[in-house]
Amino acid sequence: MTNHKIETPELVDFAVTARKYKTQLTRKFKSRKVWVDPNPFEIQSFIPGTIIQISVKEGDIVKEGEPLLILEAMKMQNRIEMPFTAKIKKLNVNVGDRIPKEMLMIELESVE
Repeated sequence: MTNHKIETPELVDFAVTARKYKTQLTRKFKSRKVWVDPNPFEIQSFIPGTIIQISVKEGDIVKEGEPLLILEAMKMQNRIEMPFTAKIKKLNVNVGDRIPKEMLMIELESVE
C-alpha cells in the first residue's frame, strides 16, 4: 500500500461587486511579468523592428504630434510621434539598428 500525499491548493480572496470569493492562482499567473506604470519620459518600442529614419537629435525641443522616428516591422513602417511637447534628452538608437520589443529608444525631459 502506498501513501499519496494530497496537496491542498493555496486559495486567495477576490471581490466582485462587494462579494468575496476564493480562487486558485495558476503557475502562469504567478510567474507573469509584473505591470509597471510606464514612464511618460521614455519612448519604448512596442514591437521588434528596424530603425529606418530618425527625425530628431539630442537637445531638440519637439512639439506634441511631431515625428520622432520610423520603426519598420513586418514590412510596415510605424511612425513614432511625440506624445507631448518635451526636449530630447538622449537617443538610444541609430538608423539601421534592429531593436527588440520594449527597448528604450528615446529619453525625454520637460521643457520649463
